[in-house]
Amino acid sequence: MLTMPASLMIYVATQPVDFRKGAEGLALLAKETLGHDPMKGVAVVFRAKRADRVKIVVWDGSGLVMY
Repeated sequence: MLTMPASLMIYVATQPVDFRKGAEGLALLAKETLGHDPMKGVAVVFRAKRADRVKIVVWDGSGLVMY
């Protein structure tokens, strides 16, 4: 089960991304394109081109985690 702090902001990317990217690549994409850094306490949700899968990137205090 995922537990999230109440102060966690969740952002959803509306454009599909290349799902071959890892956590670091998606975090860099979020920072450059969306202007939100997952290492600053936000979660960013990305979707695949067919919109049948999602990846969530969030900083857990010790490193980036991709769900």
